[in-house]
Amino acid sequence: QVQLVESGGGLVQPGGSLRLSCAASGSTRSIVVMGWFRQAPGKQRELVASITSSGSTNYVDSVKGRFTISRENAMNIVYLQMNSLKPEDTAVYYCNYRRFGLGYADQWGQGTQVTVSS
Repeated sequence: QVQLVESGGGLVQPGGSLRLSCAASGSTRSIVVMGWFRQAPGKQRELVASITSSGSTNYVDSVKGRFTISRENAMNIVYLQMNSLKPEDTAVYYCNYRRFGLGYADQWGQGTQVTVSS
């Protein structure tokens, strides 16, 4: 079992920045991908960014050039640096993980709220 704790959200003006953190603990050794998801009110949860254990990254088109995913301490801590934030980035942000050969886990932390508003 892996425990996920997200933090770093808040209220920010358009154009501002935030850095989200995800701390993973427990059975983390076999994790090969960490991802950041977000869910806005009335919308489905979407994968925003992901990073593999080898450091390869992927982003949804809407955040490319603005968000950066990174990791430290193997896959135990993952960050999402969010710059040039827009109101449409407002959502609850969650992290999740994948083990080799499997999809994202069917478990979610409490998430962290990001609100972009003037």
